[in-house]
Amino acid sequence: MFNSNPFAALSASVSPAVMQTYVVVMAILVIAGTLFDVVHKGSAKYFFQNMRDSKTKARRQVGGGEAISIAVQTAIVDVALSGEFCNQRRRVAHLLGMYGFIIYVVTTAIMVFAYPTPATPTPPTLATLWYIGALMVCLGGYWFWFFIRVDVSAEGHSPFRLMRADLFIVTMVLSATFGLIWAWLQHAGNTTWATVFLGLFLINTTVLFASIPWSKFSHMFFKPAAAFEKRVSKANASAQNLPTLTRDDPEQQKRHSMELLRDAPMHMGLGIKREAPRHY
Repeated sequence: MFNSNPFAALSASVSPAVMQTYVVVMAILVIAGTLFDVVHKGSAKYFFQNMRDSKTKARRQVGGGEAISIAVQTAIVDVALSGEFCNQRRRVAHLLGMYGFIIYVVTTAIMVFAYPTPATPTPPTLATLWYIGALMVCLGGYWFWFFIRVDVSAEGHSPFRLMRADLFIVTMVLSATFGLIWAWLQHAGNTTWATVFLGLFLINTTVLFASIPWSKFSHMFFKPAAAFEKRVSKANASAQNLPTLTRDDPEQQKRHSMELLRDAPMHMGLGIKREAPRHY
């Protein structure tokens, strides 16, 4: 099963042209939805304005070489490694979901366009990657949904409580889940149930890509820009107009309102971090 292309097997009942058209439509929905989201929320306008403000308030100039270095750091630390997550479990879950989704989408497109029928045998490795990608999405998604989510792990809400903000992760995980079940049922020859889960797979996939203006899908395009701007503002000392003095700075310690705490160790007062916030 893990070496077989489920879309090639589907070509016996659904034309490859139909499958390819569906993939193209989903790609168009992603582009159109992201552009609409950018215009509607003014995200691009906000980032450009923020960059201009950062340059205006800069205390030092960031050269071309330094800007390239910042871009590389952003790509590796903030994007590739999701360095913004302090919680290691959440970072791992996020990376599983992110890389799994990329593998899942890319291999789907390759199999549908390059190997749409059994007449063009699919490389076993490619088919295996599709299953691995979908399983990674499920592993990272369900782990996050049932055990890591703040409103479940810290606030005590039911994991089955749904909000509009959950639209992206729910449809992404269900798309991968129903896709795996459909592929297994089709491979097993259970035509009736395979058709049912194919329908569920298509419904969730369509909602995932068509609901971009109302979901968090497009945040994957905004986060790198925000991370880069944050690093630039730190490098040029504008610091996004935020205070730059910390408690370990001698000048900041002198300004403390309580004389008792002026020479206090940096870890003092962090007892709240000794246990997870589960007092709901």
